[in-house]
Amino acid sequence: MLIYRARLGRECFGAARMAGVWLRRNVTYTQGQSPAPRIREYFYYVDHQGQLFLDDTKIKNFVTCFKDEQFLSFFFSRLRANESGRYQEHFPFLSLCGRERNFLRCDDRPLVFTQLLPGPPEGLSFCGAGDRLAVPFRPEALFVHPGSGRLYHPCPERAGAVGLVRSALAFQLSPHFLYPPGHAHTGQPTHFLWAGRGHSLTNELAGHFPPEGEGEGEES
Repeated sequence: MLIYRARLGRECFGAARMAGVWLRRNVTYTQGQSPAPRIREYFYYVDHQGQLFLDDTKIKNFVTCFKDEQFLSFFFSRLRANESGRYQEHFPFLSLCGRERNFLRCDDRPLVFTQLLPGPPEGLSFCGAGDRLAVPFRPEALFVHPGSGRLYHPCPERAGAVGLVRSALAFQLSPHFLYPPGHAHTGQPTHFLWAGRGHSLTNELAGHFPPEGEGEGEES
């Protein structure tokens, strides 16, 4: 078995409250700051369970994360690489809403699959938005990272092409992996048994990761 370690208000993301100056790793910002006329900037963080928070939330747990599916769908459907020239090093993703810029950093990947949706066809829902945000489930494309043991699945290219599978869902899927004879639950799985069929794993996502040992995640 694998071991793994708003409501829409003012403009589009009015739930992001105005806060004082926030400092982290030499980054300075103020929630709701206006670097230019009619421009507002907010800063978010998504953890490895797919929970979204304001970045400066001190205690990040289920109580303090965003839960409204309409808000989450709106936010993540507009997510893309941050090429704005602002905060790119520390907030590599950006969700735009008109003149509002919503910067995002993540513990591992910006899109985290949180739920398996029944078919046909089956889908994987991400970031707590239910069937509002989902991709087709591709069993053959599941990838177990050899270093972290975390499970990944393809996601839209605009959000990095690779989505993390949250630990609870990974635990649910883990019994379906098949390993070479004599290597049960060790090394890399070769097949995934699903709906009575053995799918050969393509490992097509392997090339999206840095060499083993360089680290994947960032802790809050």
